[in-house]
Amino acid sequence: MFNSLISINDLDTEGIKTLFRLADELKKKPQDFRNVLEGRIFGFIFEKPSTRTWVSFQAGIFSMGGGVIYLGPEDIKLGVREEVRDVARVLNRYLAGCVLRTFSHWTITEFRDYFEKPVINGLSDKEHPCQALADYMTLYEKIPAEKDPVLAFVGDGNNVLHSLLLVTAKLGAKIRYATPKKYQPSPKIVKAAKDIAKKTGAVIEGFFDPVEAVAGADAIYTDVWVSMGEEAIRKKKLKDFQGMQVNKELVAKAKKGAFIMHCLPARRGEEITDSVIESKNSIVFDEAENRIHIQKAILLHLLNEGAIR
Repeated sequence: MFNSLISINDLDTEGIKTLFRLADELKKKPQDFRNVLEGRIFGFIFEKPSTRTWVSFQAGIFSMGGGVIYLGPEDIKLGVREEVRDVARVLNRYLAGCVLRTFSHWTITEFRDYFEKPVINGLSDKEHPCQALADYMTLYEKIPAEKDPVLAFVGDGNNVLHSLLLVTAKLGAKIRYATPKKYQPSPKIVKAAKDIAKKTGAVIEGFFDPVEAVAGADAIYTDVWVSMGEEAIRKKKLKDFQGMQVNKELVAKAKKGAFIMHCLPARRGEEITDSVIESKNSIVFDEAENRIHIQKAILLHLLNEGAIR
C-alpha cells in the first residue's frame, strides 16, 4: 500500500523531524520547488467547510506546479450516493493523491484501503495530523526543541489534542492538558501516547484544572469548545466548559511571555478572549502560515519527491 498520512502514528520520530527540515527548506526557498509537482492533479474531498486546510493545501500544490480538483459535500456524498470504496477506486485512475476532510475517521481509512496513492487526513473526528505538525513546527521556531518547551493545552479532548499528544510523544517533548471531566481525550490515544513516551522520554500529564496545566508552561494552546457538527449541544458545552477560557488571568499563571496558540477558527469571548489572541505573544497566525509549509513537505515526503528539484 502506498504511504499515506492518516494518523500521526503513520510517522516515526525521524519522519516527523524530516518533515520539519523539509518544511523549513520549503519556507525559506519556495522557488527551488516550483515544478516538482508539475503534471500531478490532486483531489480534495471535503465533507466540512474549510479555510486553512483548503487554501493552504491548494496554494501549496499550485506553488509547486500541481493542480487541484475540489469535491465538496454536495459533489460526491461519500457513502450516500456511492460507496466509499467505489469512489476511491475510480479516483485512483485520475489523481495523484487525495486530501480528505470528513466527519468520520472511518471514511478516510476506508478510502485509503481502496486508493493506491497517497491519502492525507485533512481532519477527521479522531485526528488532525497536519495541524499538530504545523503547531510543533511553529513552537520550535520560537523555542528550539533543545530548550524543551512545555506546551499546555486547555479545552476539549478532541482530534487536535489527540494529534498533539502523539506528536509530543514521538518527539520526546512535554505537554500538559486540561479538559472538563466529560470531555477527556480518548483513553486509547492517551495510552498509546504514554507508551511511546516511555521510549522517548516525553512527558504527558492530564488535569481537570487549567491552572495546573498552564503553570510554568512556555505556550498555551486552545481550540473551539463547539466543533462543526455539535451545534445541537452548543448550550450544554458552553456550560460544561466554564472556567476553561484562556484569558489574561489564566495566562498570568504560565511562564512570563508564554506564547498563545490556537488552530482556528476562534470564537473570541468563548474559549479565548480577544485581548489574548491579539496579544504580542500570540503566534496563532504563524501557526496558520506554517500549515502551507508543513503540508507541502508532507506531499513531497509521501511522493518521495523531497530530494528532487
